[in-house]
Amino acid sequence: MDYLPVFLNLRDKLALVVGGGAVASRKVELLLKAHARVRVVAPRLHSDLALYRDAGRIEHLGYQFEPRHFDGAVFAIAATDSSEVNQAVATAGAARGIFVNVVDDGAISSAVMPAIVDRSPLLVAIATSGQSPTLARRVRAQLEALLPERLGELARLAGSARERVQRALPDVQRRRRFWDGLFAGSIASKVFAGSTREAQQLLDAELRAATDGTPQARGEVYLIGAGPGDPDLLTLRALQLLQQTDVVLYDRLVSPAVLERVRRDAERIFVGKESGRHRATQERIHALLLEYAGRGLRVARLKGGDPFIFGRGGEELDLLQRAGIPVIVVPGITAALGAAAAAGLPLTQRGLAPSVTFVTATGDGAERLDWRSLAAPVQTVVFYMGVAQLPRIVELLRAHGAEADRPAAIVEQATMPGQRVIAGCLGDISAQAHSAQVAAPALLIVGEVARRAARSVDPVHSMLGTAAGKS
Repeated sequence: MDYLPVFLNLRDKLALVVGGGAVASRKVELLLKAHARVRVVAPRLHSDLALYRDAGRIEHLGYQFEPRHFDGAVFAIAATDSSEVNQAVATAGAARGIFVNVVDDGAISSAVMPAIVDRSPLLVAIATSGQSPTLARRVRAQLEALLPERLGELARLAGSARERVQRALPDVQRRRRFWDGLFAGSIASKVFAGSTREAQQLLDAELRAATDGTPQARGEVYLIGAGPGDPDLLTLRALQLLQQTDVVLYDRLVSPAVLERVRRDAERIFVGKESGRHRATQERIHALLLEYAGRGLRVARLKGGDPFIFGRGGEELDLLQRAGIPVIVVPGITAALGAAAAAGLPLTQRGLAPSVTFVTATGDGAERLDWRSLAAPVQTVVFYMGVAQLPRIVELLRAHGAEADRPAAIVEQATMPGQRVIAGCLGDISAQAHSAQVAAPALLIVGEVARRAARSVDPVHSMLGTAAGKS
């Protein structure tokens, strides 16, 4: 190990920055966030540094660097474009026993500025001993994606309860189990969801239970939107929860690639609905949610698209709330948005479609839809789960005023490697779908914006490419 990683307390202490450009400005911003007093030595200042000077936040010395500028400083950064000046700062710092970071020159630095993931009061610093700052920044970006934005709030909540926990649980092992449960359970989930008050109430309740020696298992459920299929379209929140879940209930619209993002040792239970058995299957899902959460486990109900768009997430939310089980809802990219983006079809566009309607035309309820409104021009209508009912959908739209030449497009397996886009109009889209042997999951998009499908996608090439891939 070439460097000892440490965190400096620079509050109200003087830090010297030599240089007045954009790089120096970024370093000054970091020092100010650490509550340091900052002296900047530079003949000219970047506009941001000039604002700091004018606001009285930094001391500016408009000269060339001299060793006396170190007076009173405890730390220094050299951020000029002159190797001679940077070397002079490093030499002067060494003579005074002051650590100096020379930007992008680890060889003459006595201190290295790391890439930082800031979840104050929790900080993560990444460094490569000056060998590759770019690599350090890339690692930081990956960690940024993994660490919840509100992780600092969780740290503050734990800090506020630290003395109470030590008094209530003097035994080290019991205290460690309490903290492990707090950081991995419902309390942390509430904080990450922005429900700090609820998290505080849960913490108080669990601390009382732990003090009484009667801790109760408390499970929780995550209603997670898995998006249209491409795992890279999962939200960061979804990824974070999938990595801490104990049990996953998933349906047929969740792609295998998305399931690969679930924690390796989590139990996976397929709860896909079968034709004609929707009611019984949903009742089974309800029973499983209550059973596993009642055992104190973290349960992810993973749904294709968004849980509140034709996903029956509302029914599951009501059930769990009635049972007193904590629930976190994580939205996903609904299939219509994923399909439209993947096929290059804007669902709304000025002059063509000022509104968009999402509708499902399955089951007996399809006949009761307002087909006159759905057939009206100057809008986009997206039909979910409509492949099996495609001829009937077209018939009802035509019967209520839609012209045969109204553009229509079908997007099959949106965002996935097997995606196909079939472009046409109401007059021929059923025949095209039959010829192409379109199968679920697929969406029907009706409206002027669907005309773009014929321009942006070669449907014959797309269909042949997918057929070859399936053979």
